Amino acid sequence: MSLFELRNVSYRYPGAGQSALEGITLDVEAGSVFAMLGPNGSGKSTLLRVLLGELETSDGSVTFSGRPSDSWGRREIAMEVAFVPQAEPMAFPMNVRSLVEMGRYPHIGVLGRMGPEDRAAVDGAMERAGIMDLGGRSIRNLSGGERQRVRIARALAQEPKILVLDEPTAALDLHFEMETFELMRELTEEHSFTVVVATHNLNLAARYASRLLLLSKGHIEALGSPDDVITADTIGRVYRWPVLVTAPEGLGPGAGAPQVVPLSHDGSTSSG
Repeated sequence: MSLFELRNVSYRYPGAGQSALEGITLDVEAGSVFAMLGPNGSGKSTLLRVLLGELETSDGSVTFSGRPSDSWGRREIAMEVAFVPQAEPMAFPMNVRSLVEMGRYPHIGVLGRMGPEDRAAVDGAMERAGIMDLGGRSIRNLSGGERQRVRIARALAQEPKILVLDEPTAALDLHFEMETFELMRELTEEHSFTVVVATHNLNLAARYASRLLLLSKGHIEALGSPDDVITADTIGRVYRWPVLVTAPEGLGPGAGAPQVVPLSHDGSTSSG
């Protein structure tokens, strides 16, 4: 079952000389991790905003759960889809638990009162995101990685069916980077979530996502399984750098998935 269906979608920002997206056609299947890849400026964040209905396409159509995306109300879609941004401004001081509780707004409204089910959802989201010990701390006193985990917890508290993340591991160290991708896998396998993630991490995307989209200058360069997308020729061309692609065993989830090793500029594995 396809949750998102895009057909020949294009988008151009007002005043821009060329389109940020051009002729995008793809499906996002339910219960999967779908990863968007591409260099800076390739159109990943724009495509996420089109999926979420924040941007109206210049051409083409976007369908969510069988309905045109523009027919969904904001609160209605928030009951189905939660978005985790790469960063966001904090207008006023707030502790961690209060921010996570904001994920319940689609269910109770801005002025609604938290009930037992809402508090249980917040507790569960904080535990799953690994931030139970941060509940009373101010958001302003957290590291970048800790803030990102709080944003993930807020999204989980929303109890959506689809989690959309924009560069969720950009500020995380190795431990929490791995935990984040492990969480994506667990959500799809154990809780019937669908995860859409834009990321620069080619190797983790290849290990944890079932389908990959590789964008370049607003166009689709490759779309399909990790083996179809992560090839030395394709990655080298799109990123304009020579790479070696291997398929190591012993990785746990994603064993045998293609992994990218950047080479020296002359194409060798070492500079010596």
